[in-house]
Amino acid sequence: MRLAIGLLAAAAFVPASYGWSNLGAVLLVLSNFLDHTDGELARIAGKGSRAGHLYDLASDAAVTIALFVAIGIGVGARPGAALTVSPLLLGLAAGGAIALIFYLRMRIEQMAGKAASRQGALAGFETEDVLYLLPLVTLCNGVTPFLIAASIGAPLFAAWVLIDFRRTVRRLRATVQQSTSGAA
Repeated sequence: MRLAIGLLAAAAFVPASYGWSNLGAVLLVLSNFLDHTDGELARIAGKGSRAGHLYDLASDAAVTIALFVAIGIGVGARPGAALTVSPLLLGLAAGGAIALIFYLRMRIEQMAGKAASRQGALAGFETEDVLYLLPLVTLCNGVTPFLIAASIGAPLFAAWVLIDFRRTVRRLRATVQQSTSGAA
């Protein structure tokens, strides 16, 4: 359900109208709520699985990438959307950075465990929870500034995650070297 509703949310941004954008934002919040709910229910019931976890991550990535690409398409379709960079390219930059973030987080988890791949949180809110504010963005007709901010912020955050990935790789190599030199 999360994936289907999330993809519908993304599609709702393509027509680039105020009403469709607001519907897309509400559908995205519902999709994110379902994502959080199904994960918690699986953990509580003890029915979590590796396949379910990977499907969840893939769904998160697909919805988020599709969202930013669709927003880029929609902003580009608006009359008078005079940006120096193509809105579609901005959407692809944000979506591509998000794809990289998901990939690197999955690699960190594979190498060092789930705890090592956890995102920072502030008062229980993770970075991705900012998308819960999307209805406020659409109500204020701020989709274009949101797209511009995402096209800058997502690549910057991807660079941060890349640094974190490299630290994890170095830390694991150092641990392996210590254990092999200690055994020799």
